[in-house]
Amino acid sequence: MVSGSFSRSTSARLTARGGVGSPRVSTPGAAHRNWWAAAPSGPSFERVAFAFFVVSLALVLCCALYLYVFRQPGRDRAVAEFAGENLESCDVFDGIWVPDERYPLYNSSQCPFAERGFNCLANGRKDTEYLKWRWKPRGCNLPWFSARAVLQWLRGKRVVFVGDSMSRTQWESFICMLMTGVDDPKTVYEVNGNQISKTIRFLGVRFESFNLNVEFFRSVFLVQQIPALRHGHRRVRAILKLDKLDDLSRKWENADVLIFNSGHWWTASKLFDFGLNQKVCEVTEQPTTEAKGNDRREFGDILADVVANTSVPVTILNVTLMGAFRSDAHIGLWSHPNTILDCSHWCLPGVPDAWNELVGEGWLADC
Repeated sequence: MVSGSFSRSTSARLTARGGVGSPRVSTPGAAHRNWWAAAPSGPSFERVAFAFFVVSLALVLCCALYLYVFRQPGRDRAVAEFAGENLESCDVFDGIWVPDERYPLYNSSQCPFAERGFNCLANGRKDTEYLKWRWKPRGCNLPWFSARAVLQWLRGKRVVFVGDSMSRTQWESFICMLMTGVDDPKTVYEVNGNQISKTIRFLGVRFESFNLNVEFFRSVFLVQQIPALRHGHRRVRAILKLDKLDDLSRKWENADVLIFNSGHWWTASKLFDFGLNQKVCEVTEQPTTEAKGNDRREFGDILADVVANTSVPVTILNVTLMGAFRSDAHIGLWSHPNTILDCSHWCLPGVPDAWNELVGEGWLADC
């Protein structure tokens, strides 16, 4: 089990301090990502599915998408000093970004599983400073990510990511990070010989030397989705069955680790709340020192209460603060094909690597 490796915040509320050492400010209060890990010897799949459904509904109410609009880039690049190395008593989700020349952890152009659309450098981005930032918790130092150690911990296991394009970004990031610990890249391959594409609902990468499968299932709402009624309202595009998980769910029930994302539930509503569209997007050259947004901490508290009372282990990867100051790391104009401004997704390498560093360290800390 992964739960218990890190000290979780007492709630999912987020009262943020500056991402690069700036004064205290307020950011939206909810988890940007949800992380759920379950051992194969645990409860029945029906119980797991029910618990997941409860959490999913909570996430519909609680999650907040942070949007970066018209902010000034931060200039304070001083590396702060921190005390304490006990991860069990450290809130790893409360921290700042510090410059680190050792980053990035990999080269997207050399990773065959990194989608071209997320490779900002290959798509024409000229500046590289956005690649060289490391997440630093305020109360401790995270160990350097060891791909080899994580591969050893995952030997013989099956890791499954489920969600939308944000999940696919994290999945691609995770595979590219693990590739740096493999002796022979030819022993890593997509199980069906597919190219990485957003149009395929299932993608699976096999690490043959470690008997490890890392898979992605595209399920944007996590529940069953059917076409709209033929004579229904013209603005209704689909119908969601809230009492049933996606039909694909049976294919991931034997996974050792499940990492879910509920992004599509709340993205549209947050866009409408801010009055934004695809023409409003600003990518800065450095992390910002200030975050602006609606204070939704009460929903974060509700989420924490729901998670605390589930019958199976659930851990929230509360990375809202990590992304809140990284307006420099969005895709922006550097997508492929370059058709819209993109301030929802992240360049790779980039912010999703930090999410995976926390996940990997959680596993290793449980050893």
